[in-house]
Amino acid sequence: MNAMPFVLGAFAFFALAYRFYYSFITAKVLTLNDNEVAPSIRLFDKNNYYPMPKWIVFGHHFAAIAGAGPLVGPVLAAQFGFMPGFIWMLVGAVMAGGVHDMVILTASVRYDGKSLAEIAKAEISSFSGTITSVAVLIILIIALAGLGVVVINALAESSWGTFTIAATIPIAIFMGLWMFKFRKGRTVEGTVIGVILLSLAVIYGKYIPGSPFESWFTFDRKTLTILLAGYGFFASVLPVWLLLSPRDYLSSIMKLTVILMLAVGIIIVSPQIHMPSFTPFIHGGGPIIPGTLFPYLFITIACGAISGFHALVSSGTTPKMIMKETHIKQIAVGSMLAEGMVSILALIAATSLFPLDYFQINVSPEKFAHILPQLKALGFTQTNLIELSSQVGEVIAGRPGGAVSLAVGMAQVFSSIPGLSGLMSYWYHFAIMFEALFILTTIDAGTRIARFILQEALGKIYAPFGKTNWLFGNLVTSLLVVFAWGYFIYTGTVATIWPMFGVANQLLATLALAIGTSFLINHGKRKYIWVTLIPMTFVGVTTVAGGVMNMVNIYIPQISVPLTQVQGTINTLLTTIILICVFLIISEAAKQWFKGDKKLKRLYQK
Repeated sequence: MNAMPFVLGAFAFFALAYRFYYSFITAKVLTLNDNEVAPSIRLFDKNNYYPMPKWIVFGHHFAAIAGAGPLVGPVLAAQFGFMPGFIWMLVGAVMAGGVHDMVILTASVRYDGKSLAEIAKAEISSFSGTITSVAVLIILIIALAGLGVVVINALAESSWGTFTIAATIPIAIFMGLWMFKFRKGRTVEGTVIGVILLSLAVIYGKYIPGSPFESWFTFDRKTLTILLAGYGFFASVLPVWLLLSPRDYLSSIMKLTVILMLAVGIIIVSPQIHMPSFTPFIHGGGPIIPGTLFPYLFITIACGAISGFHALVSSGTTPKMIMKETHIKQIAVGSMLAEGMVSILALIAATSLFPLDYFQINVSPEKFAHILPQLKALGFTQTNLIELSSQVGEVIAGRPGGAVSLAVGMAQVFSSIPGLSGLMSYWYHFAIMFEALFILTTIDAGTRIARFILQEALGKIYAPFGKTNWLFGNLVTSLLVVFAWGYFIYTGTVATIWPMFGVANQLLATLALAIGTSFLINHGKRKYIWVTLIPMTFVGVTTVAGGVMNMVNIYIPQISVPLTQVQGTINTLLTTIILICVFLIISEAAKQWFKGDKKLKRLYQK
């Protein structure tokens, strides 16, 4: 199959959905308008509530939601074949992901930028708000650990990647000072300066390996974990305009530029998709994902179709920066559909490899030797791995996790463009660095959001914690959050963290859609609840099935093995708690749905 028609078809489908379906939701379902002053202006505090131009907010939002999911998930799910992932990302991004993000962002803006838990409290009940706080905090810590471990694995012992990522921090601080202090409002100037400096960091980062500075930027996994936790802490407590927002904006420019380059490259090169449309592994027994297509496809591919983490960004940092309610469609839906496109391009890049090479990269050498006869029996006999390893300058076999196979696929596309051949090694290392940058922006925003949630919870015990401008409270809660996810990364691996992340993330999406349904009913939009109810039902059923199957087939058996007893116990306990929380919240919401419309509630007085 040629990849080009899939790229063009997906772009056209997303464009039509944005123009027509989401215009309908904007006008009829949510009735977005600028009649009321946005909380970023009304509650302006120079730290968390700070009105910003819509493109800056779009950059932050896209950077914050686009983590490991749209890159790693589609690559791992490619073992089922090309078509299952492609169809789910195409339909899911439009019918589920965009709706999820837009509804929650609207609700949070109308509730003064409050968190998902506070929205649940207002729209369903105080009990639901409390349960949501517990569930969200657990899920968020797991999500940050799941995303962080991918960054650590990508940057470990990589001085080029670490240098470039580290350079974005002072560049972002300079941009923040330029756009919001020295030359206030001069966004274009700040953007040009930031892009030039970032480009120089990417280009000259290539010369760090082998230089006297190599040791300055070469760290092992555990040291990188400590450094990442330190960055997350400072990004959480510093004013949002100084580091978080400009860095995410800068990262988004690079992300979108690279993705546009990849899309153009695929159109020019027109690579062949070598992975079959469907493989026998849809029935289970796959070497990467042992489960069946249902429900594991919908858990493995998260952010590219729908992600509960997006609800936290949409009720965390983003609503505190939006200047006008009518910007919501562009920010929420535009970011989600862009992320869906990223996922599709990642799937195409990975499936352009020969299937035998794809599996040899993504499973351990021992496991590959065991499944090789089975793969050859399926007709997977062509291989190009030795040549690919020589071109990138690294051994790429037995590098599971999805990141390496995606980087090889991207490098293969870029180096096939006329005039760019012979640069396979450069493009491979560039892609690895790009993946780390792509994911890291989720860590800083996620840590700040977790701090908001923890402050809201502790504020019920000691009132000053509820004030987001109380410095001591910010420091304490940020420290607790980074210690929690940092501990999981420091002591765990992808194998121990990622399975929990997939289930937790999609259960959070189910919970958010239930809260969104209540929001629509309470605001007189009962006849439109199918918009949220249909994706909630589908995602809920698939994820609950996946969570139960994980416990029965993976976590509970681990408890009986001394080496994995602690890991199995923690995973079983956390999965059980999250499932119970989601069940309680949906049950509480469903009772309210059948009672009729409630009087509209507000958390603030006009």
